[in-house]
Amino acid sequence: MGTYSPYLFKLKEQNRPLNSQNVADALQKYNLKKTAVQKALDSLSDSGQISFKEYGKQKIYIARQDQFNIPNSEELEQMKKENSKLQEELEKQNKAIGEVEAEIRALQSNLTLEQIRIKETKLKAEVKEMEERLAKLSEGTALVNPEDRKAVEEIQDYWDWLKYTLWTSCTRHRLRYQSPETARIKRLKHCFDRYVNC
Repeated sequence: MGTYSPYLFKLKEQNRPLNSQNVADALQKYNLKKTAVQKALDSLSDSGQISFKEYGKQKIYIARQDQFNIPNSEELEQMKKENSKLQEELEKQNKAIGEVEAEIRALQSNLTLEQIRIKETKLKAEVKEMEERLAKLSEGTALVNPEDRKAVEEIQDYWDWLKYTLWTSCTRHRLRYQSPETARIKRLKHCFDRYVNC
């Protein structure tokens, strides 16, 4: 009887119809094969500890129901009432837990007095710096130092030179493939446009 206790326990625990494959799957930790499980279940059913029904070639095993404590209708009603009371208590506790967690999150998001003072000093320093910059702007003093101005002018000179070089090379290329008469007309037109736009 001790050797078949895992099978019997599993059937009692599940308390539903199971075939030998279901029991073998449930008892995988014991590394049992389906044939061994089938033999053990047959032995248990022969000894009268479990019952079975045959559906074609398959046997369905069921724990004997007379070994379970089955409540009557009054006991079921009492259990339902207790269950509903417990559900209400659980909802109240979950609601209280949610409120406490929300309060904790709110408290954690608030700053401490020390953090507020640190932030205040940082903001005061930023305001002071901005006021100094505003004073410089309102005075009209030079905001760009000479090194930066020189660097920007050099970059601007380089771009002007690059634009001029590209323009002249494109013009040469165009002149090479045009007839001399159309090139002369375009040059005159270009000079006229520059003169008019000035």
